[in-house]
Amino acid sequence: MNGSDAMAKSLLNEGVDTIFGYSGVAIDPFWNSMRKTDIKQVLVRTEQNAGHAASGYARTSGKVGVCAVTSGPGATNLLTGIATAFADSIPLVCITGQVDSELLGSDVFQEVDVTGAAESFVKYSYLIKDVKDIPRVFHEAFYVANTGRRGPVLIDVPIDIQMKRIPDYDEPEGDPKMRTYKPTVKGNSVQIKKVVKVLESAKKPLICCGGGVILSGGTEELKTFAERHSIPVVSTMMGIGTLESDHPMYYGMVGNNGHALANRAMRECDTLIMVGARVADRAVSSPDLTLEGKVLIHMDVDPAEIGKNVGSTIPIVGDAKTIFDEFLTVDFECKHEKWIATLEEYRESIHEERPNNPDYVNPTEFVRKLSLAMEEDGIYVADVGQNQLFSCRNVIIRKGKFLTSGGMGTMGYSIPAAMGAKAAAPDRQVVAVCGDGSFQMSMMELATANQFDLPLKIVVMRNGFLGLVREHQHFAYHDDYNMVDLGMDPDLNMLSKAYHIDYFRLENMEGLDSTLKDFLDDGNSAILEILIDPMETVVQRHS
Repeated sequence: MNGSDAMAKSLLNEGVDTIFGYSGVAIDPFWNSMRKTDIKQVLVRTEQNAGHAASGYARTSGKVGVCAVTSGPGATNLLTGIATAFADSIPLVCITGQVDSELLGSDVFQEVDVTGAAESFVKYSYLIKDVKDIPRVFHEAFYVANTGRRGPVLIDVPIDIQMKRIPDYDEPEGDPKMRTYKPTVKGNSVQIKKVVKVLESAKKPLICCGGGVILSGGTEELKTFAERHSIPVVSTMMGIGTLESDHPMYYGMVGNNGHALANRAMRECDTLIMVGARVADRAVSSPDLTLEGKVLIHMDVDPAEIGKNVGSTIPIVGDAKTIFDEFLTVDFECKHEKWIATLEEYRESIHEERPNNPDYVNPTEFVRKLSLAMEEDGIYVADVGQNQLFSCRNVIIRKGKFLTSGGMGTMGYSIPAAMGAKAAAPDRQVVAVCGDGSFQMSMMELATANQFDLPLKIVVMRNGFLGLVREHQHFAYHDDYNMVDLGMDPDLNMLSKAYHIDYFRLENMEGLDSTLKDFLDDGNSAILEILIDPMETVVQRHS
């Protein structure tokens, strides 16, 4: 057995069934060994998308996503995928080939210090210098990626290490013993008692849930807690789907682009439980003002996040699922019927009005209709730009998932992430929604979806612009537009034919329901092009 065989065996030991990547000389020994396994190998068309596909796989399966690319430009192309996963705490193991270890530092062909380049946006990284370390390193990498605050781990393997004989493969058992890595999972019991005492006297409590709740697998526990004590819930963008969109205790998404109702609840509450979320600009537009005079209970598995942007009254370090499991063992009462009644009055009185141009598709109404027409457990993958904000403000999630790039805001995320989601859940409906700008960043992956039997439904909101930047220039530069005009190429009908997939088109709201049905019922991959008013804005009037 050589090093690359040991790498493949390590992936099998960790239960890996799918890997995304791209080949190259420095990673070829690994791929040669991989072909002897039953692990599905998906060849993406550019390395960045290997990271995004692994992210979609991880977020759908609850397992660690895995990708592998070659050295030099292969590794640097992957960096955006790694950074995107790091920003959203997605567990990945990213494998890169490297030049011969004796040549490191010589600036030879396709050498790059990828561990150094990725240092600020990986959870941990390894450069393997001894073939005997492969079993230990891979076992540690999966453990680190998927415990504590989850995130990407990078393993850089020189080509000579991949080709060296390994005298014995000692299969690691149990959790690795790492002296410097001991994540806190269980919440402090004293702090939990403090929270209970505060909630018993709170008049206007509110839970704000972030992506950490979903990543921990704690959605049912949080939901049960909220229902048992009648505590209203709002979410960050990454927390969408923690409660069903139509759940009576859910009041929408908060933040700069959030719902007026949710933001008003955040402003007026007297006790805020922030769980699995950063207190950052997209979640809380003005933390000091929004949280002034409140009891802030901040729960996060990463102690570095607590108090980073705003001081918390009661900090609790731990895993969201574990903490709410502990809360559910405590018998207490908190009564705030007047607060619930007030929020329901707001729900009835706050209306977000949007002028509608009948010559085009109304994006807000389209997203609502699309998400309702999808299967209940369907997976909605939004890209970045106006399409993301139309989606997160209007999508209706029932038993499914909402995936997007929240922390990094990486355009081109939706199609490869949707491929990863489909690989993880082949029997579930997966729909990627993107703009014409983000679509063109990843449209080459239509070939990947075809080749590896990953049928996707792709919606392209077409307006001929980089819509969100154009909207910014509309307000900030008074319609002095620059570097935002995309034109109307390519012809998506012709492009669909080139990739042997089906094509649908909506120019306005006429025939929306029937077109959506035909699009979603189509047994193959399909593109639905919808025309959006080029001057459409996300900003709305509130009344």
